[in-house]
Amino acid sequence: MGEVNPAFIQDVEHRPKVVGAIAKAEGIPLIDLSALIDSPDDHQAIKGLVAEVRSASKEWGFFQVINHGVPLEKLRRLEEAARKFFGQPLEKKRKVRRDEVSTLGYYDTEHTKNVRDWKEVFDFTFHDPTLIPASYRPDDEEVTHWSNKWPEKLPEFREACEEYAKAVEKLAFRLMELIALSLGLPADRFRGFFNEHQTTFTRLNHYPPCPAPHLALGVGRHKDSGALTILAQDDVGGLEVRRKSDGEWIRVKPIPNAYVINIGDIIQVWSNETYESVEHRVIVNSEKERFSIPFFFNPAHYTMVKPLEELVTKQNPAKYRAYNWGKFLVTRTHGNFMKLNVENIQIHHFRITENKNN
Repeated sequence: MGEVNPAFIQDVEHRPKVVGAIAKAEGIPLIDLSALIDSPDDHQAIKGLVAEVRSASKEWGFFQVINHGVPLEKLRRLEEAARKFFGQPLEKKRKVRRDEVSTLGYYDTEHTKNVRDWKEVFDFTFHDPTLIPASYRPDDEEVTHWSNKWPEKLPEFREACEEYAKAVEKLAFRLMELIALSLGLPADRFRGFFNEHQTTFTRLNHYPPCPAPHLALGVGRHKDSGALTILAQDDVGGLEVRRKSDGEWIRVKPIPNAYVINIGDIIQVWSNETYESVEHRVIVNSEKERFSIPFFFNPAHYTMVKPLEELVTKQNPAKYRAYNWGKFLVTRTHGNFMKLNVENIQIHHFRITENKNN
């Protein structure tokens, strides 16, 4: 990845600003989860957390959490394992390379919005194997599975990945409970969607130094298609969020031992747009490599995603048609492997158009 070939170059309107022109996102809320971890029966404290989550989800679609209960040593162990893995020669990494049939493992040619990302990744699922539709064709009811690929020469790598994912899943369920309460729903309203068939996966991201950071992006602008993303990032920084109030790109300041949380498309649909998934991207720099670890909390493949009936009224009718999550995921994944001539599938393709004649 030493040279910038045209596949990496963003259209002019999507290229990152020079560093001096970027505002730091000091306004992205920072939520202390101490009460949730230490005093879960303190109803007044939990009520305050719910109010913070509601405000952050409505205004930003992003927030950071501290005192979250994920042991720091599990993150540090995985960070070290990731550095060892990505530090290997390319031919060794490609021994666990993913492809269109088996979409887990190593990959260095992913596309976002049909432009190649300046990064390399390693993906693994939480439940191995993970059941998934065999194809993105609507009439194909066959189910297959994705299985993790592990490097043979790094025995500690697999254990570090699996132990970390177990710890973060606990945080994911706690956050989903707060989000449910913030929507006026029972705390366990979402739990049934994330059973043993959940399609949750974790990604290890490595962004090498880029000789032309004004032309390329580590990840192009996008919204996360799943329910919730829990991101660990190093101190280099590079995540930018499109601010809802004015559309400006705002840099998310790294906070030690904090996780960045963002609302995904599925919660946007479930909440009937009470909360919205927000565009974000990753910029790169010419001097420092960057590592990050997103945990994508996703429901079972057979989940029909639609606005929750408790949040649909005559005054606030359903804004989306139901769609099958597994088919959606497989279609999106298929588009990550190549440059398409059309936009990849998005939730707005399922949005119900208002009938102005009524």
